[in-house]
Amino acid sequence: MRRWALVITAILFGLAISGGTKSGNLFAQAASETATRSFDARGVILEIKANGAQVVIRHEAIANYMEGMTMPFHVKNPAALSGLKRGDQVTFQLHITDDESWVDHFQKIGTVSLEENKTAPPPVATSAPHPNKSLLDYKFTNELGQAVSFNDFRGQALAITFFYTRCPLPDYCPRLSKNFQEATRKLEAMTNAPTNWHFISVSFDPQFDTPQSLQNYGLSYGYDPAHWSFFTGPQDKIAQLAHGVGVVYETDNGTINHNFRTLIVDPEGRLQTVFPVSGDLSDQIVSEILKAAAIRPKPVLSDR
Repeated sequence: MRRWALVITAILFGLAISGGTKSGNLFAQAASETATRSFDARGVILEIKANGAQVVIRHEAIANYMEGMTMPFHVKNPAALSGLKRGDQVTFQLHITDDESWVDHFQKIGTVSLEENKTAPPPVATSAPHPNKSLLDYKFTNELGQAVSFNDFRGQALAITFFYTRCPLPDYCPRLSKNFQEATRKLEAMTNAPTNWHFISVSFDPQFDTPQSLQNYGLSYGYDPAHWSFFTGPQDKIAQLAHGVGVVYETDNGTINHNFRTLIVDPEGRLQTVFPVSGDLSDQIVSEILKAAAIRPKPVLSDR
């Protein structure tokens, strides 16, 4: 009897082990599925670009996620857009994780008449010119309501990017802010790290991104105002600043379509590096900030 009990126990234990991997996979799969939120949506295709890797859709409000607007979406499988074109009215699914978003499951439900494509913005080089001196001296407003200029940070290594707080897709503006969040933590955790560095996030959306909303946004990322500031200001000054560093953006039906620029500026105000992409850049930002922070600015000579 005891022998049978041992045999049965061994069999059950063996089944538990053999099934453990499957069970673990099921739990991992469930966790993965839980981490991905999916939403049904509908809208009109305005443009298919990057060989089908991106589609611009003027979509209706997406229940429990965001209001209707015009957005560029990532497409993991370009074949999902097969046979579709500008003006097609479609239903589709939007998938969101903490780090990325994409669309798929397109179904054409109609066609709408659209005006001809607008003239595309000029291509932007991967290096950026300096903005004019008056903009470097201009007093923008930070998240604390203080007047501050870029030249106020002379002597510090700067990382500068452009964003807006209402951006709903995790791999766009939130990714840029997450880069600064992660780079801040890495720099602050280093032994004997330099202290002469600062991050600046400039908002494209000054009407909505008031100092208070910028501060709330910064707090959501656990920002340290000693090393990270958020700038707003008059729309024309923001536009001049953006254009001066190679940023192209346009406001369209509640959203802001823009390219990506993260700039590293050395303590003498010289442009050191331009990252013209999104994605996880925190390690590269840290590396470039360390390189820039090691440069000692030349003393400013008195006119007297």
